[in-house]
Amino acid sequence: MRASKPIVLIPACTKKINNGCFQAAAKKYVDAVVAGANCHSLILPLLESEADLIDVVLAADGVMLTGSVSNVHPSHYGQAVRNEELPLDPARDAVTLRIIRKAVEMGMPLFAICRGIQEVNVAFGGSLLQAVHEEPGKRDHREDLSLPMEEQYRPVHPVNVLPGSRLDKILDGARSIQVNSLHGQGIDRLAEGLSVDAVADDGLIEAFHVTDAKGFTLAVQWHPEWKATENPISMKLFGAFGSACREYAVNRQK
Repeated sequence: MRASKPIVLIPACTKKINNGCFQAAAKKYVDAVVAGANCHSLILPLLESEADLIDVVLAADGVMLTGSVSNVHPSHYGQAVRNEELPLDPARDAVTLRIIRKAVEMGMPLFAICRGIQEVNVAFGGSLLQAVHEEPGKRDHREDLSLPMEEQYRPVHPVNVLPGSRLDKILDGARSIQVNSLHGQGIDRLAEGLSVDAVADDGLIEAFHVTDAKGFTLAVQWHPEWKATENPISMKLFGAFGSACREYAVNRQK
């Protein structure tokens, strides 16, 4: 018996809590899928078995990749770790880099946020800037950790949406939007087969999709999940993702 709503997989992150090791996803992402996309959220454990991972993916109707304090290990794009103090999560890398390619191959809807956009780029052969703020001409895209959470997630810079892009169509022709910014790393070399949807005022890629994907794909560098129901732009993004998941679920049953 199929679920009454599409099932969206949210890959977990490795977390240390009170000296214990946990696999978890932030509540804000779960809530955004439920309220914004009108889908069920299912946190995907970091399964080591390829067969088990594929079994779970085959039972789902969409995948959403979340932001995280950790970074994609630079070995996946041919670089050494630049700052040993920054957290990594190789267990998450091992899962997300596999399911990204599988989801796109299957035509399953894929929505990627912050770390997620970086994962998609790396999964298809692209590379990352490990310290965007140290690049000539780039702004500091990191949040101010001394501020309250509400201030950290407030809109801080414009994003220019490319005319005719997938994001442009989702946003009904909006050419410039204000977004929050909470990341130290970003897109460097865009992978072959990806198409840019939006850039920041300093030229950093802020959104793209998989050009020839059979299904919905969208990756954004900002955090639309933050209080998604209060943000019309976020609701359009999650709404488009949710609609794609419902269409995929219906087609799977035919």
